[in-house]
Amino acid sequence: MSEQQRPGAQTDAPVFSPRKNGQAQSVSDELAAWMSTGWADTELRDLKPVEQAGHTARRRAALSAAFPGERLVVPAGQLLTRSNDTEYPFRAATAYAYLTGDTSDGGCLVFSPDSDGGHDVVLYLKPRSNRENGEFWLGGYGELWTGRRHSLDEAAALLGVPTADVTGLTGALRSDAVTTRIVRGHDAALDALVDGLRADADEDSRAGSARLDEELAVTLDDHRLVKDEWEVAQLQLAVDATVRGFEDVVRALPQAKDTSERFVEGTFFLRARVEGNDVGYGTIAASGANATTLHWTRNDGPVREGDLLLLDAGVETTTLYTADVTRTMPVSGTFTDLQRKVYDLVFAAQEAGIAAVAPGRPFTAFHEASQRVLAEGLVEWGLLEGPVERVLELGLQRRYTLHGTGHMLGMDVHDCAVSRQEVHLYGDLEPGMVLTVEPGLYFQPDDLTVPEELRGIGVRIEDDVLVTEEGRTVMSAGLPRSSADVEAWLAERLPR
Repeated sequence: MSEQQRPGAQTDAPVFSPRKNGQAQSVSDELAAWMSTGWADTELRDLKPVEQAGHTARRRAALSAAFPGERLVVPAGQLLTRSNDTEYPFRAATAYAYLTGDTSDGGCLVFSPDSDGGHDVVLYLKPRSNRENGEFWLGGYGELWTGRRHSLDEAAALLGVPTADVTGLTGALRSDAVTTRIVRGHDAALDALVDGLRADADEDSRAGSARLDEELAVTLDDHRLVKDEWEVAQLQLAVDATVRGFEDVVRALPQAKDTSERFVEGTFFLRARVEGNDVGYGTIAASGANATTLHWTRNDGPVREGDLLLLDAGVETTTLYTADVTRTMPVSGTFTDLQRKVYDLVFAAQEAGIAAVAPGRPFTAFHEASQRVLAEGLVEWGLLEGPVERVLELGLQRRYTLHGTGHMLGMDVHDCAVSRQEVHLYGDLEPGMVLTVEPGLYFQPDDLTVPEELRGIGVRIEDDVLVTEEGRTVMSAGLPRSSADVEAWLAERLPR
């Protein structure tokens, strides 16, 4: 990475923060003057709105109707420091991207109440870097350092919403006294600003501040529970890319055996970056006993012949919709009899869970169906004392299965997590909802309640399922699920 420069003697130049030990500590007047001239007009004109612009407009209208007379503040978030003066890759806050289609950092969507009971909606963004004062080449976040940004006019044309310079956001929020809600946790400065706006309110208003923000977050997640057709198509793109990523991993298993689980992780990441924005969450590439750790993301263990490899991974699209798929596969290409026994029980549990997904069915139904099959199998194997109803009532099967059988899926891998329980956890499924079905069995290496030969075996099978008017569609059906189909799939792709 090159060293950042600082402005020189020009009195009208802003002070950009230089690196203390940067090599270029001054800028001559001649260089500053030269850098301000000789640049072509690059404004993009006659732009067409992005594909989701009509959908984001409807989402904004629905949110506006839910909070008449109140100001709503939805930040994109800011860059986060990774180390010293380098940042983590930016990922826009879900609510912001859902309402705007924008994925850039530092922006903020503001709903200001109007006289008709609706809202004036303005998207505050960073404008193009200033070429008059030298920011574009002297500022650490200038365009010659981090790339061209859209102008405010370009962004308005693309996103279908009025835009303004984000430097005017603070003044706009302070311009009038109105009940204000904010999506918290993404921009500390804006959180503090809204808190300051509330500081002069009466005690009852201050006490209700947390409730105001929580209601906004819950409403947004409620709105996102049912996906529109554009969102479903984005999720299918993510799933299809994920299927190709799994195929990449199988073809790369010889290199993984020569290195570690990191090769599996890196192979999938390449597909995610080529076809999408990133992975939707930290890839779990767990071989052998590591598969018994639910969120194994160290990915630094060996990949050995004879072991099972549990790969839990998902591609996130450039529009920030993610897949979430898990397959457990024998590294050698063939299950041992014991591995197949465990795998087939998990598969039977998943089959029961998927069959329970349908419109009008309780969200909990697929979990209960899967758990019953697992409990029945564990009782039959003699690992749990029956009857099965007792096991389920006491939750005894959870020693070996640990987690719930699935969750909502969308822009977040665990989507709509703060939506109302009565419409999510204890609600009924509706067409357009997308969820995962992912039973698993995990026999810990040090668990003395299971036979020694089972210890260290972990199996999970996870698919992404769309609720339809007729029932369900398994979006990730491009990957095999039964043990026989997995072996056939591996036989076609494993290098020999």
